[in-house]
Amino acid sequence: MEFKYVIINFILLALLLFLVGRKTVKRIFGARYERINRELDEAEELEKLSMPVFEPYVPEAFEPDVTEEAMRAKNTVEEKIAQIKDYGIREHSEIHREMIEDARKELFSVMKEHVINLFSYEKYKGEIKALDGAVIDAILEKIKLTPGDMAYLKYHDVLYVTLTSAFPLEKEIVDRVDAVTTKMLEEVGGKTSLWVLEDPSLIGGLRLRIGDTVYDGSVAEELYHFEKNLNREPIMETDTEGQLIQEFSERAEAFKPHIHIYQLGRVMSVSDGICWMDGLADIMYGEVVEFECGERGMVLDIQQNRIGCVIFGEYEHIESGSKVRRVGRIASVPVGEALLGRVVDALGEPIDAMGYLPAKERRPIEYKAPAILDRAPVNEPLHTGIKAIDALVPIGKGQRELIIGDRQTGKTAIAVDTIINQKNKGTICIYVAIGQKDTLIAEIKEKLKVHGALDYTVIVAEPASASAALQYIAPFCATAMAEYFMYEGKDVLIVYDDLSKHAVAYRELSLLLHRPSGREAYPGDIFYLHSRLLERAAHLSDELGGGSITALPIIETLAGDISAYIPTNVISITDGQIFLDAELFNEGQRPGINVGLSVSRVGGAAQNGVMKKVSSSLRTRLAQYRELAEFMQFGSDVDEQTRRTLNSGRLLNEALKQGRYRPIDDYLQALLIFAVSEGYADGISPDEMERFEAELYAYFTAEKAELGQRVKNARKLDDELRGDITLALKEFATRF
Repeated sequence: MEFKYVIINFILLALLLFLVGRKTVKRIFGARYERINRELDEAEELEKLSMPVFEPYVPEAFEPDVTEEAMRAKNTVEEKIAQIKDYGIREHSEIHREMIEDARKELFSVMKEHVINLFSYEKYKGEIKALDGAVIDAILEKIKLTPGDMAYLKYHDVLYVTLTSAFPLEKEIVDRVDAVTTKMLEEVGGKTSLWVLEDPSLIGGLRLRIGDTVYDGSVAEELYHFEKNLNREPIMETDTEGQLIQEFSERAEAFKPHIHIYQLGRVMSVSDGICWMDGLADIMYGEVVEFECGERGMVLDIQQNRIGCVIFGEYEHIESGSKVRRVGRIASVPVGEALLGRVVDALGEPIDAMGYLPAKERRPIEYKAPAILDRAPVNEPLHTGIKAIDALVPIGKGQRELIIGDRQTGKTAIAVDTIINQKNKGTICIYVAIGQKDTLIAEIKEKLKVHGALDYTVIVAEPASASAALQYIAPFCATAMAEYFMYEGKDVLIVYDDLSKHAVAYRELSLLLHRPSGREAYPGDIFYLHSRLLERAAHLSDELGGGSITALPIIETLAGDISAYIPTNVISITDGQIFLDAELFNEGQRPGINVGLSVSRVGGAAQNGVMKKVSSSLRTRLAQYRELAEFMQFGSDVDEQTRRTLNSGRLLNEALKQGRYRPIDDYLQALLIFAVSEGYADGISPDEMERFEAELYAYFTAEKAELGQRVKNARKLDDELRGDITLALKEFATRF
């Protein structure tokens, strides 16, 4: 058996050497490299790189005609160079990378053509045909009935068996297959119907299909896997055609054919990114399938007689009646340190023009949430750097805090500022853009880069132009990336921007899958969808490493209506919400947090001692001020006490205002709130509050740095610390 496989190995190795012969390579790549050498600045360095030389004997009959391939390659490179000249939008290294990718595809195409031509010769046809007996023996050792086959036999007496070969089969082989399959079916009370077919596209070898399951020992299947593995390899900027040839040779030497087992189904219909299939009786929910054209999809609906699948890529070239195969795994994404600083799509593929993503591990996009006993209390603060949030609605590591408000009220700004504030704090950040504009995603990436936050951030982007299927899986994929770090004992902050558009994408998919609609046309399981997503955010116990995922989902409301279906769903799932009031925002209160409707169910457990003490009465004072300010609109006279309350509330409001991309340390926030609350800013006008704040920060970071560190590290605000802060503030107020 092994000796016969060695023969196949030798044949394919010789074939590859024919392809990478010096003459053939020159014909394929000559025109391309001449053009590149004249146009690109890197040409001089490429000319210095040595190229391995292969001089195998190539019979005249096998000499390929590559004129068409060479002309196509030449035209492709000319178009790319023209693009550089006209627009200047691509780097030379990127063009070189694309050139190598195209070269791989062209060389593989030529290789496949040669394999077909090679096995058309009687000599090699006879040698490969002589291996049919060994191949069928290997197949018959692996065959078995699947649960889907058993279910099929409950309703049908006959299970169809198809034996396909590239050449006519000996009767002895057919009889052997018939005998083994018949015996296997008789043991479970079924019958077989054997069909014998010839298919030259197999090139060589045999393929046996029992029900939906295929046992494939053909050369065509080996080429399929060879191409898949080849395309997974990284394309480096330093790759040359010589290295490409060497790579093909090394892979040929390591080539070992074996039997591939997979299941096949059939496309029934395709429309609007949804595919209905039959067959694939053993497939599972969430499993990945691959179509004949190369596109992939994910199973989202399993019915008795058909399977519903969403398509990740373009669906226009998927035709009814075409074959679809199980990939053999649940939908998953690459995870690991390699993703930091990158922009990827929902499938984990890089979209930032920074080249190959060297991720070594994958995680399923759907994963069970940690159990109650596996969680630790949420008692460690995750500072946002935003005064109004850290003082009024503190967020803890492992918490789920909803950011909700109308369009253009600063929801994304809060999330981005929180990410920027995690610099040098050991927290990894993941920003998920669902249905956002491309320009907004690019702007966020640039801002994170400018503030040094991109190095510890992953951006998962599925803009409004992406399909509903990709927008649907985006937050699940990002959570899988976050879970990798959490189970490694690290802290992660993940922002879902936003789940309103995610719900719309899921509604679109559900309606296309003919699921019944409910309130506001959303399917009934939309609550379960978001709950199983957000429940994965947790603070793990010390036994599991103590890692955490802090989730900041964003929901967009219409005219401040938080009683709508999706907002109420997510409010009931999360541990609190930050409600941004459009009226406050338009009045100039930035961030425009509505104190009455914003809450953190974790509360002071996620605050340090000093902030917890100084902000204890802040919510009441602000609510009292808002009520009095509304009453004063009628122009009534007020007494001195009410006037003092209004002035104090106005100063507190001004103190809580904060510009974008300017996060503030937690202890400085506490000192500012303490100063304003205790009346050390009473003598200034609201317009002077910004200068008062800046000088206060400078005073405590320069002249009173030691006291500032004590405040930062203090567990509580005791009498001694309060006295020292009071003395420092009196001195500062005198100077100001």
